[in-house]
Amino acid sequence: MTSDWSPGIREACGYWRNAPMLQHTIEAMEHNLEQNKDACIDCSKTVVEVVCRLVLESFHNQQSPLKPTQEAPSLSDWLTAAIRALKLGDVRDDRFKKLVSSHHMLADALNDLRNKADPASNGRYHFLERLAEHHRRSAVLAADAIVAFLHRAYLDTHLDPISSREPWERFAQENALIDAHVGLAVDADVGDLPMQRFLLPGGDEFRINIEVSRLLYQVDGASYVEALNAARGALLPADEAVALQGTR
Repeated sequence: MTSDWSPGIREACGYWRNAPMLQHTIEAMEHNLEQNKDACIDCSKTVVEVVCRLVLESFHNQQSPLKPTQEAPSLSDWLTAAIRALKLGDVRDDRFKKLVSSHHMLADALNDLRNKADPASNGRYHFLERLAEHHRRSAVLAADAIVAFLHRAYLDTHLDPISSREPWERFAQENALIDAHVGLAVDADVGDLPMQRFLLPGGDEFRINIEVSRLLYQVDGASYVEALNAARGALLPADEAVALQGTR
């Protein structure tokens, strides 16, 4: 597959690199296109749907439900929901609407052509074969345009850190602002929990009690395991502790 056909899809794939369904579908799309299989059209539609799902994950909640409510949502249903979540309702671009619509018609038209093609009809069959090849490429190009549109809009959207499922890195500007102005101090245990004091500009502060295990587990899994092994070692005789260290 020529990578220049899908720069928007590749960019979205790199951004959501921890989304296995997206990675798997893109691989299937590329493989089927290289093998001249019509399944690449269904894969390209699925790529668009998966991206819509990923977008919605950052906005959908019980207070503001955005996911399609149909029993079996269509691609148009997912696109409509994603566009609503990104607040793109004011976009009155008829060309984009036609592009979305053509993505559906493309698959239907090619399926009809393939179903009616007669392998014994020589020239006519070869014509349909060439036509199908262009349709496959068009499907990927159409999907790429839609994915690029959604992904760019998503990156330009201000997400809510409270409800977002995006990683910490997604809020780079917000993180830098907090780190530049907010300090952290730890007091001795208050009851069973240590006290984390966050020092705000102007001398104000707020406090959070949190278990050390919870903090390590949520922040750094490797450090959590390291602390767990050290705690286990503290309960063992010296010789057993040395043996445990050797098993890491």
